[in-house]
Amino acid sequence: MKVKGKAHKYGSNVDTDVIIPARHLNTTDYSELAKHCMEDIDAGFVGRVAAGDIIVAEDNFGCGSSREHAPIAIKASGISCVIANTFARIFYRNAINIGLPIVECPEAVKAIKNGDIVSVDFDGGAILNETTGKSFKIIPLPKFIQEIVLAGGLLKVESGKLKVEK
Repeated sequence: MKVKGKAHKYGSNVDTDVIIPARHLNTTDYSELAKHCMEDIDAGFVGRVAAGDIIVAEDNFGCGSSREHAPIAIKASGISCVIANTFARIFYRNAINIGLPIVECPEAVKAIKNGDIVSVDFDGGAILNETTGKSFKIIPLPKFIQEIVLAGGLLKVESGKLKVEK
């Protein structure tokens, strides 16, 4: 599994309230949530993001409340992956559950600049900053996680079809 897109870079402690403000939680329409993704931290995000783009952030991305609306809004906006130094654990779990791949790689976060073109190879365990040519090793996503992502989330995996490899 591979993704490629333009980097949208953020700092530390990007919480779920700025990923999707609480005033927009009265809908379950994914496209409506996407329209308000990141608006309180980056008002121009929705106008700049394109399908396949990647969010890059520093520490504790997704902290705050446990709302699964946050990774849903990110994924629905077109983001294909989030790379961060660290994630809030509940966000990490929610992201995988809704089919949004995320990866921790402090070296890549430090080297990637806003607007760089970045590719992630989840099978081979690598991030490549195509703008600079620098590459970074990551732990490959386990096959069962990739199956969840490819299915579009845990609830979309057919019962009994998910194969957990050890």
